[in-house]
Amino acid sequence: MTTFETIRTRLAAIDQAHLLNFYSTLDADAQAALLAQIDSLPLGDIPALIEGYVKHKPAFVLPKGVAPAPYYPHAPASKLRPWDKAAAHLHGEKLIRAGQVAAFVVAGGQGSRLGYEGPKGCYPAGAVTGKPLFELFAENILGVHDRYNVWTPWYIMTSPLNHEATKSFFESHNFFGLPNDLVRFFPQGVMPSLDIKTGKVLLSSKSEVATNPDGHGGCIRALHHSGALAEMQSRGIKHLSYFQVDNPTVRVIDPVFIGLHAGAADSSAEMSSKMVPKVAPEEKVGVFCHAGGKTQVLEYSDLPMDLQRERTPDGAIKFIAGSIAIHVLGVEFVHRLATDKAFSLPYHRAEKKIPCVDPASGSPITPTENNGVKLEKFVFDALELCKASIVLETDRVEEFAPIKNASGSDSPESSRKLQTLRAARWLEACGTQVPRDAQGQPDCTLEISPRTATSPEELRHAKLPKSIERGSKVAL
Repeated sequence: MTTFETIRTRLAAIDQAHLLNFYSTLDADAQAALLAQIDSLPLGDIPALIEGYVKHKPAFVLPKGVAPAPYYPHAPASKLRPWDKAAAHLHGEKLIRAGQVAAFVVAGGQGSRLGYEGPKGCYPAGAVTGKPLFELFAENILGVHDRYNVWTPWYIMTSPLNHEATKSFFESHNFFGLPNDLVRFFPQGVMPSLDIKTGKVLLSSKSEVATNPDGHGGCIRALHHSGALAEMQSRGIKHLSYFQVDNPTVRVIDPVFIGLHAGAADSSAEMSSKMVPKVAPEEKVGVFCHAGGKTQVLEYSDLPMDLQRERTPDGAIKFIAGSIAIHVLGVEFVHRLATDKAFSLPYHRAEKKIPCVDPASGSPITPTENNGVKLEKFVFDALELCKASIVLETDRVEEFAPIKNASGSDSPESSRKLQTLRAARWLEACGTQVPRDAQGQPDCTLEISPRTATSPEELRHAKLPKSIERGSKVAL
């Protein structure tokens, strides 16, 4: 039973009793909510986390013998590593038709960096139509049903911050035409935010502990604790197509990738990844590497720049495989990790400006410099726990047009340009004339619904115009 005395005793044992400093000033409902929130936190882990991540910053040790990770090239006929794309496609289609594949999006973020109030998945992202990200993903799933006559379940991991708003958004849009029971929402876990100097847990108000989502790596535990994993198993789901909410051009269900993940001789079918070639050594993306017989992702800040600048004999970047947060996860693999009491992905430390209240006076504090430490887990760290993991190269224009920033790179504007460029490629491959400017860029704005096509091969079956007018906006 959660009582004031039991919570106070537990907090005192870990030197965090200040979290109850204002308890007596709260009404009964606020008191109960505060006690319940504190009880839900991993209190027993806090002393070790303070010692390891606040008082001492974890020291990264470069793995011995680190080398670029091998990958399947985008062009299957490449001399680098020939592979049978048609066979992978057929195998993936078989798994999709058998109902063994589900979609899984990590959607706990807010659109605040974009100047948008609400869940990031609600942000208008279609280059012409302005369809929200969630609608574009739903159209992917509707397209799968059109092509394979099977309903693909969709699991959406929210955060406590946007869970109810996300559900309400789907309800108000009638689930974008998907059967309601096909879509399952569940929130990820949270971690207490820590004072950067003292390690004390911060209070966001007199009645609430400051917390942050535990990162996309928290999805493994959240899938299990929410009951989503058991539901998948009862449905016969074997593979989860994992992606993040900010990428409108992701191919939500890719038969080639799924088939390669499940059927390649060098894959354990536990966890597979997609990559894009880095445009420059300094590009700030995680890099797929290989060490100790395992594939892993090293953050760009951890891989020494002299290694990142190494070149192959033909002049290409040696450590070229950039991570774009697209994976396929084996359900059995996730279950094995989630039910292992000894399992824990490492935390990653981030220094942030965290609004809070003074624990003595209760006065609000709006920091002008980093005052807190947030701890997150990253799903790619699970790669090292696989028996064997594969990486598939994809084209940046084809499948990576994220919306992260209000302007500049990875912005709504850059995403619209990439969406248009991809659509222009596909249309031209199907015989449609697309106007281009003096620099060779499409002189129009284009959007192809994922329900219409997710590849130029699928687009060949659609009714297409013979040409696109210069300066026009066209959605197909």
